[in-house]
Amino acid sequence: MSFLKRLFGGGSDAGEPKSGAPAKRIEHKGFLISATPYKAEGQYQTCGVVSKEIDGVMKEHKFIRADRFAGLDDAVDISIKKGIQLVDEQGEKMFG
Repeated sequence: MSFLKRLFGGGSDAGEPKSGAPAKRIEHKGFLISATPYKAEGQYQTCGVVSKEIDGVMKEHKFIRADRFAGLDDAVDISIKKGIQLVDEQGEKMFG
């Protein structure tokens, strides 16, 4: 039965991150950047989260960009690059 589910679109997409789970995480200048692209209209939407602990409180800034890609790996790479760009341009200002 699982073969038929996959054949007709009911199976899981191998290699895709679970809903809400980051596809990749890196640390940059004390910030944690998580790539969280998601599928939209058959492509992967650039999306991520930049977080940092400040005064004992975990702050998060979620971002979504208009860029879409056919492959998950490309969306992950660009999501990480956009997160790095946010950190480099805004630093902790993005939280407040």
